[in-house]
Amino acid sequence: MGLPLQGVRVVDLTVVWAGPFGTMLLADLGAEVIRVENIHVWQTYTRGLMARPPKEVAANYQPWTLGFPQREPGRRPWNRAPLFNAHARNKRSCTIDLRHPKGKELFAKLVSISDVVYENNPPETMEKLGITYDYLRSIKPDIIYVQVPGYGATGAYRNFRALGVHLEGSVGHTLLRTYPDLDPSQTSAVYTGDYLAGAVGAFATILALYYRRRTGKGQHIDLAQAENAIAMLAQAYMDYALNGRIQSSLGNRDPVAVQGCYPCKEEGRDRWVVISIRDDQEWEAFRQALGDPDWAKDPKWADAISRRRHQDELDKHIASWTSQHTSYEVMRLLQAHGVPAGAVMDPKDCYEDPHLKERGFFHELYQEDCGTHLYPGFLWRYSRTPLQIWRAPVRLGEDNEYVYKELLGVSDEEYKELEAQEFLGMDYAPEVP
Repeated sequence: MGLPLQGVRVVDLTVVWAGPFGTMLLADLGAEVIRVENIHVWQTYTRGLMARPPKEVAANYQPWTLGFPQREPGRRPWNRAPLFNAHARNKRSCTIDLRHPKGKELFAKLVSISDVVYENNPPETMEKLGITYDYLRSIKPDIIYVQVPGYGATGAYRNFRALGVHLEGSVGHTLLRTYPDLDPSQTSAVYTGDYLAGAVGAFATILALYYRRRTGKGQHIDLAQAENAIAMLAQAYMDYALNGRIQSSLGNRDPVAVQGCYPCKEEGRDRWVVISIRDDQEWEAFRQALGDPDWAKDPKWADAISRRRHQDELDKHIASWTSQHTSYEVMRLLQAHGVPAGAVMDPKDCYEDPHLKERGFFHELYQEDCGTHLYPGFLWRYSRTPLQIWRAPVRLGEDNEYVYKELLGVSDEEYKELEAQEFLGMDYAPEVP
């Protein structure tokens, strides 16, 4: 049985994270996603930070952006960056220069045989290229145009550039995550808005495809990443709207329960465990798990309100105990007594986790420029239409022949001419830094 989106073709003009993650989800569901890339233009933070980083520079890159295998950039660094490869499975890639008249002609031909155009650039970037919903609709009247800019296709901020960390700040999430004893400048960056925009963008695309199947009409989807992220903070916004109260960070704590993240013992690793004690029953169970030590009998801990009022002192006792054990020892002991607790896992833990192994979450993939590695699996599973990873992270221009010759009808002679003109290829042009 075919996958849900089998037969749907998506032209992918996405950059960085929010867009590529969304098109990955569509590809996982069976859509043919074709990335349109330009060997003469470097999209920062998409296939990495630089096309050809010096070896000594690449060795010190943050691992989540450019943690190259063995810290080596290799012959084609743009095909080895984790930032890109994390969401590049099940896709195709062709190279077209949209700034060139011939490129626009080929792009228009590709759009004419596709169902969706998906991008997350500032609106003016697409407009300068002449790519608008009206333009796309003139080529294919029932096209679905998915636009996922930082702040929307209209409004005063429409052309503001934004990465996930900027979005987090502009919608208030950074302040909600600030630790009480630190100022916001020390709050670590997170990119929740990127993933959220990707998931919602894919969902919105599926709905538009369903609408088109019923009506025969395409449409323009305007998904502002910032507005999308605000939805996940609705309780804070409503608290202000209803009560005039501006929420601030609780750190790792809870308004009622004793809750925290506590240090643990493990040689050579920074290890932690999270614990929540919500009521008197869990407090008694916690005491039993620890062997009911003398400090736990203090009247200050007699009820939930008192425990919460004196949590600074209580945390010192809990941390003293957890630091004598590994995070998994604490987790298993407390869970066995009915106390919510969980080891704070790092990527190594996840790869070794027996539950994830049993479910086959990680998939081993080989890519010519990157080697063989385990990649995270699917967000969902279908009982009747099992998903599969049919292709490792796509390399730049890997499908040029398929797109140009099979889909666009370019002759062998014309294809060779375009290659000679450095119009297409699998390597960035020498002038690209």
